[in-house]
Amino acid sequence: MIPLQDGAAEDEPMAEINTTPLVDVLLVLLVMLIITIPVQLHAVGIDMPAASTAPPPVEPQVVELDITAAGTLAWNGTTLSGRDELEQRLQDAAAQPQQPEIHIRPQGHAKYALVAAALASAQRLGLQKIGLVGSEQFARE
Repeated sequence: MIPLQDGAAEDEPMAEINTTPLVDVLLVLLVMLIITIPVQLHAVGIDMPAASTAPPPVEPQVVELDITAAGTLAWNGTTLSGRDELEQRLQDAAAQPQQPEIHIRPQGHAKYALVAAALASAQRLGLQKIGLVGSEQFARE
């Protein structure tokens, strides 16, 4: 008998387990598991709205209100006689079922009080679509 390094004899049975077949079986099981699992789709179900047959929205009527440096008012190019006529036209516009868009376009040297009065009148009479147009002329470069 030839003694081994740790003092055990050559004829004694080996006490260690051979793990190679165990690892082989586990790898085969892992591959089978991966193959049999269904592919997961990363999708989100969304309910899309159906196509509507509604008519397209109506283009809004636009009213250009020009205010000059001299203090005159122009409603779509027609010169107004004064604030009373402006009030009447704004009141007529507010009474319409589809209110027009009021684009106020003051000139560069128009008086602030006149522009503010036109804005206040439009707001007081209930107009919802009011805007200042042409303010890019006052931008600093």
